[in-house]
Amino acid sequence: MTETTTKPQRKPLSRYLPIAIVAILFALAIVFRVHERFSLDALYAQSESLDAFVMRNYAIAIAIFMGVYALAVASSIPGASFLTLSAGFLFGTWIGGAAAWIAATIGATLIFLAARTAFGDALRARAGGWLTRLGAGFRNNAFSYLLVLRLTPVAPFFVVNLAPAFFNVKLRDYVLATLLGMIPGAFVYASVGDGLRAALETGAAANPNEAARAILLSPQVFGPILALIALALLPIAIKAMRGRKAEAPQ
Repeated sequence: MTETTTKPQRKPLSRYLPIAIVAILFALAIVFRVHERFSLDALYAQSESLDAFVMRNYAIAIAIFMGVYALAVASSIPGASFLTLSAGFLFGTWIGGAAAWIAATIGATLIFLAARTAFGDALRARAGGWLTRLGAGFRNNAFSYLLVLRLTPVAPFFVVNLAPAFFNVKLRDYVLATLLGMIPGAFVYASVGDGLRAALETGAAANPNEAARAILLSPQVFGPILALIALALLPIAIKAMRGRKAEAPQ
């Protein structure tokens, strides 16, 4: 009787593709010092050339912007909020907000897939102690918990992108919760960017004091700022509601 030995199946190389993309993008970002270009000063300085390019190549400009945004999120480069502001500045609240929303979801999904590969341990170390703090929520109700994390600034953006991968959150649930949870922030920040555009067009941007006053009092910014404050207070409200529910007599 001959014994048959089964060779271990080789894991497909495609499972390493997401982390390879992330590693390449991160290296390129460091080499070209991309993060240093994420500033309002740089945006103002290049506004004329950017506007001219957008006017001549509107669809291409949106596609390029979305690609840059998705790659920045996938490589965990700080600056997602600034990019969303830039989207509103260049394309307006609604088009810019939609472009940022979709691109952020694509980038977050890439880093989520990368964290599920054999290189996930390296990304796990980067997330640090946040994983322990977020673990219970993902184990109890992953979709609802992720949705709350997307809606509120409780944890760093890149941590929220990574953490679900280490708690067996389904890709479908991750993408859906990310899509829904990023809607308010995307359009609020894009609206602020649209307000920056309004301040620049009135000439207020030439004087820092006038610019600050014009931006804060413009309808495109004042309302969104209130919305951002509401989003920041949402975790406190949720915690208070849970506390009342726990104290209620059974």
